[in-house]
Amino acid sequence: MRAYEIVDGETSLSAGILLYFEKDRTWIIELSEQLDEWTAPLLLTKYVKEGIFTIPREISCLWVRERVIPSGRQNIQAILSRHRLLEYDEMKILELSGGRCSQDSFFIRKTDELPLYVSERMKNNLRDCMVCESGSLLCFFINGEIRKISLSSLSGVEGVDKILKNRALMLSGKISAGGYSVTFNDSIDIPAHLLCRKGTRIDLELSDFFSFVRRNVCDTGEACGLLKCSRQNLSYLVRQGELEPVKKEVRGNLYLKGDILKNTW
Repeated sequence: MRAYEIVDGETSLSAGILLYFEKDRTWIIELSEQLDEWTAPLLLTKYVKEGIFTIPREISCLWVRERVIPSGRQNIQAILSRHRLLEYDEMKILELSGGRCSQDSFFIRKTDELPLYVSERMKNNLRDCMVCESGSLLCFFINGEIRKISLSSLSGVEGVDKILKNRALMLSGKISAGGYSVTFNDSIDIPAHLLCRKGTRIDLELSDFFSFVRRNVCDTGEACGLLKCSRQNLSYLVRQGELEPVKKEVRGNLYLKGDILKNTW
């Protein structure tokens, strides 16, 4: 992750931080809470008026793309050659221009330190999430909280209705870069702050889940040892429906230890 301060060239005031996640090639803007609708970048005033200072990634990306030469420009190859770029790279082009745009006075400059308000906000981002069979999300936050929320309770969020109607889309859910949202098919994002606000807190910690997996999940070799049987005998139990793997793999399956022990009684 790289960080760039967004500065207003007219007032020299810092408007926020632009975060760039290299592997995902995506951006997130964290605005200063000192901004109002008159001092915020024009594209982002709607969010500031609503008290939202962590800008969704699609809008953050749009802000960046308004400030770079589009890839379809007629003389783009000449421009890339002039700046010794082997391929079109939005971030490199943004750096070359300093993020300047003819429509406003903002520019960017690289920074090695995040402001305290950004660091504090990031503690409320997601560390992990799990899509439950019931159509709920189990969200693990960096601050240690675990919250569960039904997707149906978020039906007012754009795109959630599509998720609810498409099981494959629902099961594609994963955390986005930086843990700022849960993303489905990398196209529909549900912000972490919304999941935290609307989710029901569960009195557990992620370490409890780690402990459960370490102590209660076993692989094929361990299962054979507990049952004192061969892999062929274990496969027979699975085929007969007496034992169900929690995860199937080519090199071996994973099982709940409790299910294994039931077959020893």
